[in-house]
Amino acid sequence: MTPQLDSASLQAFVQVAESGSFSVAAAKLFLTQSAISKRIAHLEAQVDCRLFDRIGRQISLTEAGRTLLPQARQILHALEDAARSLQNLSDEVSGRLSLAASHHISLHRLPPILRRYAQRFPNVELDLRFDESEVAYERILRGDLELALITLAPESDPRVQSETLWIDALQYVVANDHPLARDPAPDLKQLNRYPALLPAPNTFTHQLVREQLSALGLQPNLGLSTNYLDTIRMMVRIGLGWSLLPETMIDEGLTRLPIAREPIQRPLGVICHRDRTLSNPARELMRMLREQATV
Repeated sequence: MTPQLDSASLQAFVQVAESGSFSVAAAKLFLTQSAISKRIAHLEAQVDCRLFDRIGRQISLTEAGRTLLPQARQILHALEDAARSLQNLSDEVSGRLSLAASHHISLHRLPPILRRYAQRFPNVELDLRFDESEVAYERILRGDLELALITLAPESDPRVQSETLWIDALQYVVANDHPLARDPAPDLKQLNRYPALLPAPNTFTHQLVREQLSALGLQPNLGLSTNYLDTIRMMVRIGLGWSLLPETMIDEGLTRLPIAREPIQRPLGVICHRDRTLSNPARELMRMLREQATV
């Protein structure tokens, strides 16, 4: 007989699997740890197999658990999608909106839009997270978020729908007293003799820089690394190396280098899952974002 799986047990299972902890899962679901344990035991009885190995304080998914996890997520997302579709039948803009934004967009693009949105739709509960673009991208794929505002990936997953809202024109910069600051025609080979201050190699921005250097047969001469562009700007300003920064972030403490190369443009935008029905709050935010777009 096919087991009848209930959403509460599946939700508990997914939370424990993702957090690796019964206590953390209980806190996220506002339940006691014993209640979470009972739901997991109930689910294991339903499917007639163990879903977690428990060794000391460590828990890990069994093979059955790893098989069930993506399907459990899919079931829960389908239920959420159905509820959202029914709620969208009304024109009311209320409820929860799960949204992530990169640190750069959060500081330099989002505040005025978010302020107007909160004033216009006070009944929307914003679940706003500040994630690196790559983390937010994965959360969209998993269905954890409705929308994410990020640096768009050079190559997008077919399951992700993306829309460019802004273009960051990136410029090579050094401190005003850097040896290349007064060079009338520096090139990338000269620049790469000095340490580069870049985001981590797995970031979309780092990949853009690496592609331009690799066209000349160069590997980045990497110095310190951080994913916060405001921190990189500070480190360049005090002479710790060079970087590539959006024009909007270049201030009087930095010198742009007239590198005679094709300019690097970094697309910033919004993404969502193609198979997900957006809620009314998400649709309204998308509309406001499009109104403020500069592309």
